[in-house]
Amino acid sequence: MKVVFLLCPNMLATSVTLPLELLRAAEALNNSARDLKNKNIKALDIQLASVDGKPVKTHTGLTLNADCAVQDCDDADIVYLPALWRNPFPTVSGSPTTTAWLNNLYENGCTIAGVGTGCCFMAEAGLLDNKPATTHWHFFDAFQHRYPLVQLKRQYFITQAGNLYCTGSVNALADLTVLFIQRYYSKHVASHVERHFFHEIRQAYQSGTSLLEQENSHPDEEIIQTQIWLRDNFAKEIKLNDVAQLFSMSPRTFTRRFKNATGHTPLHYLQNIRIDVAKDLLQTSNLSVSEIMFRVGYHDPTHFTNLFKKSLGVTPSQYRTTVRAKLFSV
Repeated sequence: MKVVFLLCPNMLATSVTLPLELLRAAEALNNSARDLKNKNIKALDIQLASVDGKPVKTHTGLTLNADCAVQDCDDADIVYLPALWRNPFPTVSGSPTTTAWLNNLYENGCTIAGVGTGCCFMAEAGLLDNKPATTHWHFFDAFQHRYPLVQLKRQYFITQAGNLYCTGSVNALADLTVLFIQRYYSKHVASHVERHFFHEIRQAYQSGTSLLEQENSHPDEEIIQTQIWLRDNFAKEIKLNDVAQLFSMSPRTFTRRFKNATGHTPLHYLQNIRIDVAKDLLQTSNLSVSEIMFRVGYHDPTHFTNLFKKSLGVTPSQYRTTVRAKLFSV
């Protein structure tokens, strides 16, 4: 996977350094951990690009060296656009080379992720016209005035419009990068990276602060109804054969159609729902692990623990300890 970070004068260095370190950590974990390794994953190709290929000084005075000029990066899987310190519009409007470069990459299927005022690059290029977007809260009004065709979503920290992602802060960009890691490597690797870097309880990218498209969107309306039913009834004792009968399908047809539509078997999909709810309860409630187990539809502690560990690499108790850890205590 080729990842390119755009370098601009007066940028925030953390716009590059934090996601870069998250990606490199994911690569190292995938290569070293026996239980995580995916041998089919290619090495990351990470490049820093500036408009002219020369070093760029950030707003704190830190100089970042570019590997190439933007015109020499005519292909990429992901491009990160940095946040700019204070008024971004002189920099954005004064860089037609960058906007033309972004348009070309987008046409070739590249994923583009902007943070804060860096989202203005996409808006300036016209890529966000009639699409949802967000930016740094301080520039909401100025952004909306300058780009009236963009559907500004002030209540969200992360928005998605196809391959275009906008984040309102560096923290939100970190959450988005964890999502990219999960997609490229695995849920295991993403979970390990998140726990290594962020001990405190964080808002996951799937939360109400994110406007992301459903990863498993598909045209099979009957399967969509079964997904909704499973999400509404996950805490109950569920027999998937009964679910198939409820929606007038044979068990074999149900399993085949469900997997074709979502990429998961019905059982795996149900397990993911239950584990995600269990994660949230472990983070935000004082319920015991046993109580949480019952609330998400399991009755065998060993089975629940094994499923949780298989999904996240740690037991429920270890997960709770990690996400609630504090650096300082009185």
